[in-house]
Amino acid sequence: RDADWMRPLFDALGLKVGIVLTDHNQDQRRQAYGSDVTYGTAKEFGFDFLRDRLLMRAQGRNVNDFLGAGSNERWSSAGEQPVQRGMHFALVDEADSILIDEARTPLIIGSLGDEAREAVIASFRWASEHVSAFVYQEDYTLEEDSRKVELTSKGRQHVRALPRPDQIRTVALVDLYEYIERAIRVLRDYHLDRQYVVRDGEIVIVDEFTGRLAEGRKWRDGIHQAVEASAGVEVSVPTGQAARITVQDLFLRYKYLAGMTGTAATSAGELRKIYRTPVLQVPTNRPPQRKKLPDIVCKDMMEKFERIVQEVLEVHSIGRPVLIGTRSIDKSNILASMLRQQGMKVQILNANEIEREAEIVALAGEQGQITVATNMAGRGTDVKLRDEVRAIGGMMVICTELHDAARIDRQLIGRCGRQGDPGTYRQYLAMDDEILRNGFGLKPSEKYKLMGEQGRYSDSMASLFRKAQRKVERKHFRDRMALLYHEKERTKIQRDMGQDPYLDTAE
Repeated sequence: RDADWMRPLFDALGLKVGIVLTDHNQDQRRQAYGSDVTYGTAKEFGFDFLRDRLLMRAQGRNVNDFLGAGSNERWSSAGEQPVQRGMHFALVDEADSILIDEARTPLIIGSLGDEAREAVIASFRWASEHVSAFVYQEDYTLEEDSRKVELTSKGRQHVRALPRPDQIRTVALVDLYEYIERAIRVLRDYHLDRQYVVRDGEIVIVDEFTGRLAEGRKWRDGIHQAVEASAGVEVSVPTGQAARITVQDLFLRYKYLAGMTGTAATSAGELRKIYRTPVLQVPTNRPPQRKKLPDIVCKDMMEKFERIVQEVLEVHSIGRPVLIGTRSIDKSNILASMLRQQGMKVQILNANEIEREAEIVALAGEQGQITVATNMAGRGTDVKLRDEVRAIGGMMVICTELHDAARIDRQLIGRCGRQGDPGTYRQYLAMDDEILRNGFGLKPSEKYKLMGEQGRYSDSMASLFRKAQRKVERKHFRDRMALLYHEKERTKIQRDMGQDPYLDTAE
């Protein structure tokens, strides 16, 4: 889309534009990278980098000769050519999402593991069948920050007492403990229509930052296979690693790096520290007229949704369009159902409706339109308003929950009041919101939930939720800095040993 939009300008400047798409073959990719300007996703660029590196090794070439910018013609006389021609300049759209939120995402090219397929698949299914019998704090403990599950001595005894089919009788007991621990983590933390959806009999991850389907991505360390077993779909055999790079390390390889986003100011320090890039703020084209309405704190999710329905009824009665943001697919479906019960016509925009995205976005600013969306409506979505909508106050955005990063909330809020248009937004919160558990841990969040049930809460407690959000943001920042340190140390050690840090990745 962006390449087609900008192509007339590039053509006028005499620049050739290429696009790298998932279904492109090697020749098409090589041609795209040979253009003056190449459009593509971080995933495609990263996998092409790894495949080229594997090719260099297979052909006995020095991969370090290939890292600089320049033509790949030098390889043309010796078998297959790499598709990329070096890493000179990267310009990243929605830079905070790619460089910060997705920084820890590993891009992995797999190689088949050595374990017997039947035993592996049977072990995942066996663990999924028995996991519901394991009791928290009796059979296992849970580390809040890392979400690591560990069986207690009673839990291990429970595993030993379980019946085992013939296919897994040769599987070591310590491995069976790990299969059960994975299954417990999946039962607690991985839910249909939140973390994933099922499409054509396969598990497809829902990206927590964009709300979009992460096609082709898999969770690591056997989690993906445990989710498959839990969902009752075909279990894929886990793979080893032939090549690996993180999104963060991929962009650190470029000689020059720049990007654009509407929500980089609060992450300026991190961008400067990790990527050595300053952040410059560009003034808005027109003075913003967006107005913030007071936050509302509710007892629990259902009371919150009921109050949202009442406000939507009031706003809808004068014809203003409303955009409602939720954290997950299942919550967007629940809220849309409640609105429809009141006789309202509602459009849902989530990962299950990806084919209709352009149509739904085009209608979102129409008079009287109600759209319930996950955070996939927050980035790269320009909702157009007609003059009659501007005259009655513009669009209203309702945020139903805080995300783990305030930048994601600001992206949703930024859908109203664009280009000097009028607009309002309001944040709804509830005492059982996920952000309280993520920020403060399980026990404090249970206390806040009880306070909600007892009616001991008020709108003035909104600052508590933002404090929890800041704690989550700090934790994620520490994780990203730890990743950077780990990757640097690993790279240094492997280079000192004469290994390739991207190809010699066995774990």
